[in-house]
Amino acid sequence: MITRTNGLVQFLLSAAAIAVCASASVAQELDLVKNGTEMRPDFTARTEEFNHTRIEAKIPMRDGVKLFTVITIPKNAGRQMPIVLTRTPYDAGKRSSRYTSPDAAMRLKAADEPLLRNGYIRVYQDIRGKYDSEGDYIMNLPLRGIMNSGEIDHATDTWDTIEWLINNVEGNSGRVGITGVSYDGYLTLMALFDPHPALKAAIPMNAMVDGWIGDDWYHNGAFRPVMMEYVYVQMTSQDSEKRVPYGYYDIYQAILESGSTSEFGKRYGVDELPTWRRFIDNPAYNSFWQEQAVDKLLEGVALTVPTMHIHSLFDQEDIYGPIASYLAQEKKDRRNDKNFLVMGPWHHGQQMREGSQLGAIKWDADTSLYFREKVMMPFWDEHLKGIKPTEKLPPVYAFETGTNVWKSYKSWPATKNSDRTRLYLQPGGKLGFEKMETASGAGYDEYISDPAKPIPYRVRPIVPSFFAEDSTWRRWLADDQRHAADRTDVLIFVSDRLTEPLTISGEVTANLFASTSGTDSDWVVKLIDVYPNEVPADPAMGGYQLMISGDILRGRYRQDITRATPIPAGEVLPYKVRMPHANHTFEAGHRIMVQVQSSWFPVYDRNPQTFVENVAYAEPEDYRKATQRIYHSGDMASFLEIPLQK
Repeated sequence: MITRTNGLVQFLLSAAAIAVCASASVAQELDLVKNGTEMRPDFTARTEEFNHTRIEAKIPMRDGVKLFTVITIPKNAGRQMPIVLTRTPYDAGKRSSRYTSPDAAMRLKAADEPLLRNGYIRVYQDIRGKYDSEGDYIMNLPLRGIMNSGEIDHATDTWDTIEWLINNVEGNSGRVGITGVSYDGYLTLMALFDPHPALKAAIPMNAMVDGWIGDDWYHNGAFRPVMMEYVYVQMTSQDSEKRVPYGYYDIYQAILESGSTSEFGKRYGVDELPTWRRFIDNPAYNSFWQEQAVDKLLEGVALTVPTMHIHSLFDQEDIYGPIASYLAQEKKDRRNDKNFLVMGPWHHGQQMREGSQLGAIKWDADTSLYFREKVMMPFWDEHLKGIKPTEKLPPVYAFETGTNVWKSYKSWPATKNSDRTRLYLQPGGKLGFEKMETASGAGYDEYISDPAKPIPYRVRPIVPSFFAEDSTWRRWLADDQRHAADRTDVLIFVSDRLTEPLTISGEVTANLFASTSGTDSDWVVKLIDVYPNEVPADPAMGGYQLMISGDILRGRYRQDITRATPIPAGEVLPYKVRMPHANHTFEAGHRIMVQVQSSWFPVYDRNPQTFVENVAYAEPEDYRKATQRIYHSGDMASFLEIPLQK
């Protein structure tokens, strides 16, 4: 009993001691909270296991503005490292903080992994006025000159950034490359104007080059109202966090009910944004567009930096720019060793994502991964590290859709002008290589174009936001075109089944002889690969209509893209529709189709079909039905020029 009692006493004494300590601990904790010292804002993660060093810097420009820059330096590279730079309006901090991890390849974009594994310093920078950078943001800030009387532009900012990096980043080799997609691709091209001596290579991807001819804002005079969202997001806040409160799940309905493009902008307050007003108030190809056309500006610049232009064959945003900038520099590449073009089967920027298919179309391999590892990485290694590739990169490396293989060419277009072949629209909805000399029947086919019921560019509903989780905006150029073929306001011309493969490599052009009962008109032409009715290897592809090339022309610019003129009602006139480049094989058993229509909504605004000074400001009464006729016989035989490989 004594033992047990002593044990009980000891237990009680111990419990009392613990209670006293606990009470003191609680008191201390309360005191810590009271004094505000619980939080450790100066806490720094232990980085002994990190395989990289991350530096955030504010780099001063020549006018004193500081640009937020994130620098990722791999550890234990064993040698001095080159730098690959991306300048962006899309948040440098977020792009370099994908995951919290000691592994740099996890923190940065997945496409950066080959760079980090191979000893490259990776740098992202917010351009002036965006996210954590100082200064004012102007969309597509013009180069110093007629449209920019200041002392800075994106070329000077790039120069100043490179100068700071090579002098302040430890372990760099003094050799720099620059790259980026879309706007970042445009910024990459800006670096080629008066380039820094340390800039040794550039890879502009899907760069915006000419906003009127065929990139973001217009295509051959037809405005793209769906791009209003981009202006809204970019120009309403420095962090680009605001989103358009559409109030619709189907943007087709939202824009149609608004009426004109200007009224659509007013509905969401975008008419208060100077950028939007500049776009819609310059509907012709005037000096506003011409003075900013990057390909024209590049023609006057020496080619000193090896440049690899990346083009996506199904680019839903900038399908004109990459080839245009390549062609502008190609004239100066006398040894054919500084100017390169790579074309892949991708949507806008897909080369930096997974690339085994686009929508329903499969490519038999991850074409994007192949590009990054077998094409892009050797290019960086050669020009930034001096490592000769095991296989020399051809001047043009293009994926051929249809056969799904990569092809090498000495130049682009791969097909000479002498090999351009006429593919004629024929009576009875036929399509062939022979012109019908005499008219069969009326000599034309016709349809009624009604602006009140414009042809949707894809199956509705069309999700309004590019940024929505369920948006399929990226893949629409590869959509099945049967939804349009079923409409009475779309003309269809189809070839016989091919008995042998037919390959085209270059620009497609449509030459229409047409009339309209209105005084203005849009002409949309689509070149389509029609799959066999049954595809045993992939039954869901039976009868699929894959658009290979397609574009629009606003008829008022048929004679002069710098000045709009009315169309004489009922008069047969020639219209030349410039269409995107293609590198495609129509396989045996397939058929070739051409679709012709007069609306492609709402990716392009509605033509009222009554001539008005500016289509963006058309009034409700201006929108009228029109009878459209496409001629296909004799001297008025409409045709497509295709770059046929022989």
